[in-house]
Amino acid sequence: MKILMVSWEYPPVVVGGLGRHVHHLAVELAEAGHEVVVLARRPSGTDSSSHPTHSYIAEGVLVVAVAEDPPHFDFGEDMLAWTLAMGHAMVRAGVALRKPGIGEGWAPDVVHAHDWLVAHPAIALAEFYDVPLVSTLHATEAGRHSGWVSGRINRQVHSVEWWLANESDALITCSASMTDEVTRLYGDLAPITVIRNGIDVSTWHFRRRQPRSGPAKLLYVGRLEYEKGIQDAIAALPRIRRSHPGTTLAIAGEGTQYDWLRELARTHRVARSVEFLGKLDHTELLSWLHAADAIVLPSRYEPFGIIALEAAAAGTPVVASTAGGLGEAVVDGETGLSFQPADVAGLTSAVRETLDDPAAAQHRAERLLVGATARRHQDVIGEARVLGLCMEVSPDAVEAAARIAHDAGTCVVFNNSPFHPVLSAGLLEAIDVLVVNETECGLVLGAPAPETAEEAVDCVLRVCGPGAP
Repeated sequence: MKILMVSWEYPPVVVGGLGRHVHHLAVELAEAGHEVVVLARRPSGTDSSSHPTHSYIAEGVLVVAVAEDPPHFDFGEDMLAWTLAMGHAMVRAGVALRKPGIGEGWAPDVVHAHDWLVAHPAIALAEFYDVPLVSTLHATEAGRHSGWVSGRINRQVHSVEWWLANESDALITCSASMTDEVTRLYGDLAPITVIRNGIDVSTWHFRRRQPRSGPAKLLYVGRLEYEKGIQDAIAALPRIRRSHPGTTLAIAGEGTQYDWLRELARTHRVARSVEFLGKLDHTELLSWLHAADAIVLPSRYEPFGIIALEAAAAGTPVVASTAGGLGEAVVDGETGLSFQPADVAGLTSAVRETLDDPAAAQHRAERLLVGATARRHQDVIGEARVLGLCMEVSPDAVEAAARIAHDAGTCVVFNNSPFHPVLSAGLLEAIDVLVVNETECGLVLGAPAPETAEEAVDCVLRVCGPGAP
């Protein structure tokens, strides 16, 4: 299939999680044998003389990074004008794909739009090529503003979102809560499919927390915007410090609320205990995740919350609000601790419980990792004869993995036989086969012992999953 993806973010131009989502999706589709072209943009503040439209092939994907037109628009001050100008440049580049040069006559079978900022070029190009339009709605203007679209720009953005949703032949959301939100806001629409975001676990090295020898370290990662609820974490910090003296909060990310949040830290008399880290690269982020006693995600609005999976993959305990997709990913008391959005007292209590029992917090992080890994392999696992977890994980994580395997209708392989007594008798009866010695099922693992649940699942499925020799 020939797929034209239209996105206002694509590496190296990344504003939030959308850019990473589109990048990984494009690369995976290309690896699956599809022809993928991504229409993206050059960095903000550039022009066509210094940064002309640039097309290149990276990781099997043809990327067309469109230059900004000469008229100067500032995204913060002229958002709609800036968006329309970007869209006009993308339409010209998209039409040019069928001409000699960049695309050499290439034409898509489908156009895939990512969020409202590319509504105009995506709709125009789908009509031009007379192909279906699929749109992924990553968030909504109403959701970002707690249901209020009273401002002029708010109403304009909301109307563009409505238009894109209703013009699309199929829609994708990243969580069940987003599907409910989109349906409530935009009425009867084309079929909506929930496809939850995922991560490449191999790039997030898992590390268990070491016993804390000093004050607790909390971490927030994300955009500095009101809907992310960072103000609630800052408000909770004085209370947390009363029971856990010296606790600090590191805030990683950029956004429009930076100055306000700094002032808020001074208002709550914790300015010296709150550190603003700015934007971190992957290595820096992983280092902070490994050093933190917990990551705090206090979102008031969150379509998905992919950082929760990234934190779990790094072994970091998660404390999160129940907003949107976070409430689906983090199950209170099982895969993390949760609290209601904007509930400062609930946030404080959840953080205190996490810090008071590091072992239980670590077990919850492991369960979140195991659950996320199994969900990533859901389609394969459903057909596989064996789901294997060969790493040394906690008994709670093994129990969780066994339940996931049972729900998928598989049997379970544990390379570490001492773990099988922790499974309840009822669960053992429900599982078809429990194997604690790989030779009993003919496995020859041959490679070094996997270090993560992801590696273990991949390893076993390669040996005895569908299509295995």
